[in-house]
Amino acid sequence: MSTTKIIKQQFQVSINFDLIFTEGVFDNKNLILKELLSNDTFVNGKAIVIVDKGVSDAHTLLKESIKDYFSVHSSEIELCGEVLEVPGGEQSKNNNAYLKKALKSINEFGIDRHSYVVVIGGGAVLDAVGFAASIAHRGVRLIRIPTTILSQNDSGIGVKNGVNYFGKKNFIGSFSSPYAVINDCLFLETLEDRDWRSGISEAIKVALIKDYDFFHWIESHTEELNRRDKEVMNELIYRCADLHLKHIQNSGDAYEQGSSRPLDFGHWAAHKLEQLSNYNIRHGEAVAVGIALDSTYSFLKGHINKEALDRILNCILKLGFKISYKEFDTQIVDGLEEFREHLGGELTIMLLESLGLGFEVHSMDEKEVLKAIDYMINYKLQ
Repeated sequence: MSTTKIIKQQFQVSINFDLIFTEGVFDNKNLILKELLSNDTFVNGKAIVIVDKGVSDAHTLLKESIKDYFSVHSSEIELCGEVLEVPGGEQSKNNNAYLKKALKSINEFGIDRHSYVVVIGGGAVLDAVGFAASIAHRGVRLIRIPTTILSQNDSGIGVKNGVNYFGKKNFIGSFSSPYAVINDCLFLETLEDRDWRSGISEAIKVALIKDYDFFHWIESHTEELNRRDKEVMNELIYRCADLHLKHIQNSGDAYEQGSSRPLDFGHWAAHKLEQLSNYNIRHGEAVAVGIALDSTYSFLKGHINKEALDRILNCILKLGFKISYKEFDTQIVDGLEEFREHLGGELTIMLLESLGLGFEVHSMDEKEVLKAIDYMINYKLQ
């Protein structure tokens, strides 16, 4: 007689958090952060604050504004220690010293599951600090304040955290939802043009696979985006964020247990290009190349016509992106296997059936990929 016994279990965990759009989050009259931190009736709202050094350098009064904000509302919230700084960009994810720095502060000030880590910065800093928050005490409350377009419309609003390891992007990471995300448009005013532009690529990505009207809106507003029109950019961020969050909510695979990741359209090549450039090419710049490559491949395989491809490539070029770099060579195809390994299971790549509609394939013809690269290298704005 068999002694094997099985107890099967199934349960659901409800995830709820708000993506809040505001202006001047550390204005003493803006009560959004104060109310979030004092929402727990068990304890006073205790928090550590970690900021991207590039952001604090660009906003020279930021650290003082943070201290003043906590001081004004000290009857309800408490700032623990000094405002910590960590380097911005991929450096914060490549060097685990900054992960340890965040964990040390969480430990030193007794940040527990009723306390908060507030992180302010671009997507890389949010990823690294978010990972620290997710593993301390198996998860402490994280409030993200993204400061770049890319992090406000994509990387800073989801449920993923991670750091780079073994030379691979996000090799170590976790799925853990934030307590809240606050998008403050004032942080965008000091962005370099490269960073302003970079975030637009994620909007092009999600529009191409999910929403034709949004793609048409983007290509119709390239001039306004190039001259940094605030209202147009705020609209782009809101619509892009809304599409990303709806996918996470409705995909049935929010924690990516399967191999299907539609929101990674263009990313298999982008991740490899970033790596080949030693991360000198920004993520959004690499994503623009990846979108162009998979769109061109879709055209060469007969899935979209030349008119559709021209609209995609022209939109990318009109926004000031490059679609070719010296690192953009035959080594790119190695990114396919690395992407498959990162996903687990079989390779799954999103291609285009039409503008606004994607579909998945499980293999790519490497010769056609190289033809697509050659096509892009020689492509001129129409």
